[in-house]
Parts: sequence; C-alpha cells; structure tokens
Amino acid sequence: MKRARLIYNPTSGREKIRKYLPYILERLEQAGYETSTHATTGCGDAIKAAKEAAERKFDLVIAAGGDGTVNEVINGLAGGEFRPTLGIIPCGTTNDFARAMGIPKNIKACCDILCGGHTQPIDIGKANDRYFINVAAGGAMTELTYEVPSKLKTFLGYLAYLIFGVKKLHTLRPYKVKIEYDGNIYEGDIFLFFICNTKSVGGFDKVAALSNVDDGVLDLLVVEKMTVPKLVQAGIKTLSGKHLKDAKIKYHQVKNVKISFEHKQMPINLDGEYGGDTPFEFTCLKHHFELLTTDPNTKNNKKK
Repeated sequence: MKRARLIYNPTSGREKIRKYLPYILERLEQAGYETSTHATTGCGDAIKAAKEAAERKFDLVIAAGGDGTVNEVINGLAGGEFRPTLGIIPCGTTNDFARAMGIPKNIKACCDILCGGHTQPIDIGKANDRYFINVAAGGAMTELTYEVPSKLKTFLGYLAYLIFGVKKLHTLRPYKVKIEYDGNIYEGDIFLFFICNTKSVGGFDKVAALSNVDDGVLDLLVVEKMTVPKLVQAGIKTLSGKHLKDAKIKYHQVKNVKISFEHKQMPINLDGEYGGDTPFEFTCLKHHFELLTTDPNTKNNKKK
C-alpha cells in the first residue's frame, strides 16, 4: 500500500481542514493510501515534518493550508534526493499557487484531484539557500503579506491586504537596484520586483502573463519609479494583463537572477513569507516536483 503524509495548518480557513479531516482520510484510504497526519504548531514546523516524510520515503506529501504552509512543505522536500509526489489542499487567504494550477478550495473536488493520480512536472525557484513555488518579491509594499495580522486575514480575507495597501501608498519611495539576469545588467530606481513561477500573484491572475509552471524559466517583472497615480493605474491594468504594455514595467523570462539594493539590505518575500535580506540569487529548478493536478482530459470532457 502507498503511504501519504498530510501536513496541515489547523488554523487555516477557519479550521476547515480539521472539520473535513475524516472525509479526506477516508477518500485517501479508498484510493489506496495509508495516510498519517501532522498538525503544524508554529513557524518552521511544516519544514521539519516534510523533511521527515521525505527521509521516510512517503509516496505522497500533501500540504494543507495557505501559501505559507505550501512554501514550508516545499522547503522541507526540495533539498533531498528523494522527493515525494506533492499534493495541495488550499485553505489560505489568497492561495496563489493552487489557483494558478486549477486546484479548487472545495474539499470534495480537491480530494478528486488527490485521488485521481494525474501528475504534472513543475518547476520551483531557489532563492539563496531557500525555495519558493510561486513568487519571490522585494521592494515597496511586498511586506504586506506578513504584516497583515492573521486574525484580520481570517476575518476579511483578501480585503485585508487591500486595506493595508491603501494605507501604505503615501509612504512609497523608490529603491536603487542592480539586477543581473542571464548575462544582462539592469540598474535603476524601482518600486518593486517580482520573480514569478506562475501567472498568479497576490490574488491577481495575470501578473506574469507569459509564465508557465513547467517551462524551465522564471518570469522577472520590474516596476520602475513612477507617480503614485500611475502606479495605481498600472495595478488596475493588471486585472486584464495590459500592465505589460507600460514602459515603466520591465518583463523578462530568465533562468538566473542576482539582485542587490544600493545602500541597504532589502527583505525578500518568498510565497508571502519573509525569506531573508538581499543580496539574493534566484535560480529556476526545472521539473523539480511531480504535482497532483486535474487530468486535462477530464476538463476537456466536461466542456463537451
């Protein structure tokens, strides 16, 4: 019998996983998995649990929680020679990576994916000695994801980020940066940058419009210094993907990126969590995981 390890954040989604735990375990058992669980107790706990699961050669490791839980599980698995198949049950505020991969928040539909057996190879990013599965970011406002109180996120959801973001607009200032990417050098004053593995960032589905999770490259977006009204306009254009036509937004697909800020160290955000301070080097690790996803043939059949 195959073995699965369910690593879950008991407080995510108003304790959604805890409520549905018996159902999830029953579905996995029916699919032929002997499943054990680990409820996280604090920061870094999911990393340890995932690393232990890989060392014990579990066939499947499921990350159940928000983007932070998924990031910790990735960091526990990515460095080992043996990497179990990855499953995700999204229960957080934004669930960027899960949404980009078409993994629903509905538990029944999510279990259909976990038990369906269809996998897809996916890339991840390496950031110095850490890893990210969806996005790395730095500059103005990127600290919002870990500054917004968890209780407020639970109560207001994505609206909590918007409220805090509006409050910070009047404090925006540019940073002088040096970015080296695939033999090229960019130097200038910027507000922020993103290094994306999928199209979805911060609840917006078309930020990195050309991104694919299995293409072997990361998508670098640099938002240069501009007026606050123009920055707001660029944010609105992001809803339709038209922001990439803005001359103040640079977009490159890259395999390797080095970033440093002049005169100061800059905190870097990895999948919504604090990942350390610059300088940073980012690398794409092609097809580093096999992820359980919806069978594309099933999608096509439903459309007919």
